[in-house]
Amino acid sequence: MLQQPYDLEVGAGTMSPDTFLRVLGPKPISIAYAQPSRRPADGRYGENPNRLFRHTQLQVILKPPPERVQELYLESLVAIGIDLKEHDIKFEEDNWEWPVGGAWGVGWQVMLDGQEITQFTYFQQCGGMDLDPISGEITYGLERIAQFLQDLDSIYDIVWSRDPMTGTELTYGDVRLHEEQQFSAYSFDYADVDKLWEHLRLYEAECLLLLERAKTVLTEENDDALAVKRFPVMGAYELALKCSHTFNLLDARGAISVTERVGVMARIRTLIVGVAKIYAEQQRLTSLVAA
Repeated sequence: MLQQPYDLEVGAGTMSPDTFLRVLGPKPISIAYAQPSRRPADGRYGENPNRLFRHTQLQVILKPPPERVQELYLESLVAIGIDLKEHDIKFEEDNWEWPVGGAWGVGWQVMLDGQEITQFTYFQQCGGMDLDPISGEITYGLERIAQFLQDLDSIYDIVWSRDPMTGTELTYGDVRLHEEQQFSAYSFDYADVDKLWEHLRLYEAECLLLLERAKTVLTEENDDALAVKRFPVMGAYELALKCSHTFNLLDARGAISVTERVGVMARIRTLIVGVAKIYAEQQRLTSLVAA
């Protein structure tokens, strides 16, 4: 299935519910989507040719992963014009984890002539729960791949589009440079720290309220199947993601001490793991009704 990008601030394609929640439970999925990913601390005011506040990933989830998934990945590189005989492809061990999401997996970073272009992971756990079956995740770094294909030193020189009539080109910089400059300035210089802390508190409180409500709605004793199906797990997850992004903004602003960092990450983990558990329970209860 081809899905649309998730319309909320996330730091990686993994954080979209189409990955984080869909890998839970036994139902097989094959899904792909492009995902803009925001990482405030990575912004460089548009002055670094290889670092971005917002980059784009192509996220592929295969559950369960096919036996020849690595071969399929290499074939995908050939399909976009990368000659594997002419270039050096290496799979370097790089096990992945997202501690705040209670998620980890074993895998590799894929290096193309010395530059990382893909993260390849077999998910083992998500939301603090073991996965059965496991899922295969392939995350392509689209800017880096485009930069390689066009043999460029800077992401901002990537040809975004070309007018077929006039040959006039628009570059990545023409389209995105002003965003990088302004979002970097906001993340590092302008974001109001006191208001960010207040936003974090409000998002957290609302998410915790939903997690508490789930204890009375998502139960086998509740014979209101429609209420079970409609319970807003997705709303709770979006609030948890907003907490995560707000934390990243605070981090970029240098507003979180070492001791505060540990505590805030633990609070956000409570939210995200809590959402994963009520999602799994909602899916279980819904399947019982369907049966």
